[in-house]
Amino acid sequence: MDRLIEAGYIRECGVGVSGGGRPPSVLEVDPAARLVLVADLGAGHAGVALTDMSATAVAEEFAEIHIDRGPQHVLDWVREAFFRLLDKTGNPMSAVCGVGIAVPGSVDHESGRVVRSFLMPGWDDYPISDVLGGSFDVPILVENDATAMAMGEWWASWRASRSLLLVKVSTGIGAGIVLDGRIYRGAEDAAGSIGHVRISEDDDRVCSCGSRGCVASLASGRAVARELTRMGRDAPSSRDVVRLVQAGDPGAIDVTQEAGRTLGIVLATAVSLLNPTVLVLAGDMAETEEHYLTGIREMVYRRSLPYTTRNLEIANSTLGRRAGIVGNAVRVIEHVLSAEAVDARLASSAT
Repeated sequence: MDRLIEAGYIRECGVGVSGGGRPPSVLEVDPAARLVLVADLGAGHAGVALTDMSATAVAEEFAEIHIDRGPQHVLDWVREAFFRLLDKTGNPMSAVCGVGIAVPGSVDHESGRVVRSFLMPGWDDYPISDVLGGSFDVPILVENDATAMAMGEWWASWRASRSLLLVKVSTGIGAGIVLDGRIYRGAEDAAGSIGHVRISEDDDRVCSCGSRGCVASLASGRAVARELTRMGRDAPSSRDVVRLVQAGDPGAIDVTQEAGRTLGIVLATAVSLLNPTVLVLAGDMAETEEHYLTGIREMVYRRSLPYTTRNLEIANSTLGRRAGIVGNAVRVIEHVLSAEAVDARLASSAT
């Protein structure tokens, strides 16, 4: 225990109740001991943060960054943003114990490479960890964005829940699953690819994956934006959908609710299969003032057996655009504090 205190992992934070003899010391992870750098990259936005060991942001920055500009452009911005955060807070690079990057695609967690993403041309098999490792000599973890958001929401608001399903609806649709406090990834790390479930064989709208009739081509923020554009509205992106809904545009509200119903058909199956305690809506469409969520609720409750939903809470994200940042930080912190990582650091410090 003394070595853990000396290494900066834990600290004394009080004295416990004595059962006889000397009162025991109360120990906790020292949140100020080290720092974590995280980046949450979406199709058209990015957020970066410097956090402490409790996943609390010390500094953060958000910007419009289009991920289809390619890995070099985007990761150059991430690298520069990380150094800006360190400079702004007066912290040296030596205070950082890990880096977390979330991207809107499937990733290989062992190698830190993007496996497949229909929203990220030029990123397939790109070695994110290796590239950033040239600037940051610490563990670098790469995660799917919806999965990171699911962990962030669970950590911030739902730690009493045994099972959480988060669905992110922005340009595309993806999902993250947390079971008993652990991320569920599936056999091929592909759990959560809900946006490419085909629900219509006859619809002629083409999905980003090349198929027709995927739920993402019918119910994503991009799909709603396209429908509103067809109706004569100025809606190039999901952010414009949010703007129109928040302004009270009746057509935008109707199309948004119908999109929620369409996704709700697929989510009813997911709810019946996983029986989650909570279903969280995140991403741009979570900002449509309950309208998208209303459509989801309608179909989930209509198409699921009552006993599978009697204790289900369907809610909007509590963290908003910070969900991926918090989830990223939690993943890095758990990795750094894992038994293997702690043993390795203590062994290296002893030599």
